[in-house]
Amino acid sequence: MRNHLVIFVKEPRIGRVKTRLARDIGKVPAWRFYRQMLGTIPARLKGKGPWYTVISYSPDGLKPGLLQARADSYMAQGSGDLGERMYRPARTLPAGSFVVIGSDIPHITPAHIRKAFKLLGHNDAVFGPADDGGFWLVGLKRHPILSNPYNKTVRWSHPETLEDCVRNLKGKKVAFLETLTDVDDGPSFRRWRENL
Repeated sequence: MRNHLVIFVKEPRIGRVKTRLARDIGKVPAWRFYRQMLGTIPARLKGKGPWYTVISYSPDGLKPGLLQARADSYMAQGSGDLGERMYRPARTLPAGSFVVIGSDIPHITPAHIRKAFKLLGHNDAVFGPADDGGFWLVGLKRHPILSNPYNKTVRWSHPETLEDCVRNLKGKKVAFLETLTDVDDGPSFRRWRENL
C-alpha cells in the first residue's frame, strides 16, 4: 500500500491557464504566475514525505517533459468534468490512499501533505478548504465502502463547491485541514505578492 500525491496541472500556454486570474491581471502575468507555481510546487513536495508523486496533466496528448515539473510518474487526466478527473486515480493507481492538489496554492508545504495522509488513517476523506468556498486539497482512502463522491451534483468553481462534495460523502468520516488561498483572481494575486 503506497500513498500517492497527485498534482493536477495544465499545459502552460498563454491564454489557456489561470483564465479567471488573467481577466484581472492580464494573460501574460497570469501565465508567468502559473509557470512559477509549476516549477515550484512539485519540486517542493516530491520526495519530502512518505508518498509517491504523480503529475496528472491536461490535455492528454501533452508530452510530460514539456512541463518541466518533477514527479515520480505522469498520467493524463482523461475526459470528463473535474470530479471525474479527480476520481480517476482511484481506478488507475495501485492500492493506497491518494491526495489530489492543484498547482496554484503558493503556501502549500510538505507538512500539509503529511497531515492529510495522517488524517486518512482514521477518516474516509480529507479536504483542505479554500477561502473562496472550494478546496485546495482532497484526499480519499480507497476501500470498498467509498464510492465516487463526485458522482452527484457538484457546483464546480462555486462558493458552495466544498459543501456539495461533503454532502455527497454523507455517512462517511471527513476531516479538514487549514484554509489556504488558491490564487484565482486579482485580489488573491496581490495578497500573494505582498506576502512574498
